[in-house]
This record gives sequence, structure tokens and C-alpha cells, in this order.
Amino acid sequence: MSRPAPSWSRLQEEPALMLAFGFGSGLSPKAPGTVGTLVGLLLAIPVALWQPWLGWAAVVLGVIFGPQLCQAGIDVTGVEDHPGIVWDEMVAIWLVTLALPAQTPLWWLAGFAAFRFFDILKPPPIMQLERISHGGWAVMMDDLMAAIYALGVVWGVHLWLLAP
Repeated sequence: MSRPAPSWSRLQEEPALMLAFGFGSGLSPKAPGTVGTLVGLLLAIPVALWQPWLGWAAVVLGVIFGPQLCQAGIDVTGVEDHPGIVWDEMVAIWLVTLALPAQTPLWWLAGFAAFRFFDILKPPPIMQLERISHGGWAVMMDDLMAAIYALGVVWGVHLWLLAP
């Protein structure tokens, strides 16, 4: 049975839920995935500019611990991929941001838009993977695949623009 997202006070009491719900961004009543992605981007930009290796470490740790964090959100809401669970969006946009052709506002916007497009559209095999997989790992996997698609498009545009 589906239950509502946890309250802000519950997030404050349970660090795993605070992370799973994107420091509260997943509690947004409208477009929590987009809000969570935006918060993730705003966290990633200074790290990408300052110490990219620290960002890559965050991506690796985010992927390693993400399934457990997302599962905590699933357990609380009773929903396999509750819209408020945005840790997966945050880690995916970190990956996109760190792997952009350049760290500029134009590329940040392009990466954000491309990631949201593929995360919402879920082209094959993302949709099929989402249907056959369950749990915290499945929640993480579809967003990581959307990040790879987004990077493919962004880098394709970059190479096309720079082609002689």
C-alpha cells in the first residue's frame, strides 16, 4: 500500500531519508525530480570547478550507497520509485556535470536539459529495465542510464559544433 512521502521532521531524524529525498528537494509538491536534479546540479557545479576529483568520489560513493538510500525511501513510501526519491537524480546529474565538455553555464544547462529529457522520456532500454528490475538498485540504474544518454547527446553536439 502506498504511503505519502515522509515529513520534513522525519527527514531530519533519519539521515538515509534526508539523502534519499534530496535534502528535502524531493518533498516539492510539483516536479520533485526536476527540483532534485536542480539541487544536485547546484551542488555539483562548485565541486566541478574547484576539485573535480572530489566530485568523482561523490559519484562513486553515491552509486555504491544509492541503492540502500533509495530502498529506504521505497520502504517508507511503499512505492517502488516514488517521485520524491531523488537521490538517483542527484547522483546522475553529478555524473553529467563532471563529464561535460566544459564547465560553463551553457553546458550546465545543456546537461541538465538533456538529462531531464531522457529521465522523463525513458527510451529503450531504460523503460524495459525499469519494468523488470525492482528495489533501490533499479531506482538508481534508470537515472544512470539517462545520464549516459544525456552525455551522448551533449558530447555529440559538442563534437558536431567543433567539426571542421
